[in-house]
Amino acid sequence: MFFPGYGYHGTSFEQTYRCYPASFIDKPQLESGDKIIMPPSALDRLASLHIDYPMLFELHNAATERVSHCGVLEFIAEEGMVYMPYWMMQNMLLQEGDTVRVKNATLPKGTYVKLQPHTKDFLDISNPKAILETTLRNFSCLTTGDSIMVAYNNKKYYIDIVETKPASAISIIETDCEVDFAPPLDYKEPERPQPSGPSSNTPIQGAEVEPPAEPKFTPFTGVGQRLDGKPSKNQTPASPSTKGPAVATNGVKPSTETTSQGSSSKQTSGKLVFGSSSRSNASKEAPKEPVTDTKENPPKTEEPKFQAFTGKKYSLKG
Repeated sequence: MFFPGYGYHGTSFEQTYRCYPASFIDKPQLESGDKIIMPPSALDRLASLHIDYPMLFELHNAATERVSHCGVLEFIAEEGMVYMPYWMMQNMLLQEGDTVRVKNATLPKGTYVKLQPHTKDFLDISNPKAILETTLRNFSCLTTGDSIMVAYNNKKYYIDIVETKPASAISIIETDCEVDFAPPLDYKEPERPQPSGPSSNTPIQGAEVEPPAEPKFTPFTGVGQRLDGKPSKNQTPASPSTKGPAVATNGVKPSTETTSQGSSSKQTSGKLVFGSSSRSNASKEAPKEPVTDTKENPPKTEEPKFQAFTGKKYSLKG
């Protein structure tokens, strides 16, 4: 049966209206849900039809081929007009005064829905699950591909409906629905540190690396010094057990010539010797053994062996 002027056909409701945002009739509560306001004539026709409650409708924009679903809140709009949330008009790419076709629909109860926030700010809410449950109480159905708006703390959060089961449009009235979240659209995974390639200074595996040459330490080596200025009995340092040149404790190789010169200079500076240098040199080259009898043998100018707490007399005549 067809009703002229209204476009009703048979046992289904289908009518074309001009749409306007909810702000035109001062109904801000419409923005927090998915319900529209229809004219009273639509209620008269729906009452005469055997339709399922709650009333659900399919919205279709013929110009852009966008389809969505909604419920109805009141029947107080002017004839030929409907008022809907502004976020719903954005989903369907509708402007003020554009025509939209409204048709009654029956949707299955939803069992699963996957949501994806537009920004990471939604996850910063102290309890986003509770906020989402409170907001979805004002919704009657969800359609895959729509972007719903969640208002919280004077801020609007937009969430995409990524997937719904068991159909692309489901009813969420009095049903247990599993909710899953996808990463936000502006979320970026932290970059993993990439392993650096082999550098020129890095040794190749398997290649032998020669350690830097370091001076070896040999204990108890070197030349001893006397406190009285006299030469030490053993001037030659003990030879180390290992072969090769001896290394001093400070890492400098001692020189035999330097040691002998140093000992002779110390012998000269430690004693007062009067006479020719040849006699002194001869006495240094062939030292005589000391004699205990001082009357027969005069005291020598040099005594190779030092005895503690003993003294010798020296003559100034030479």
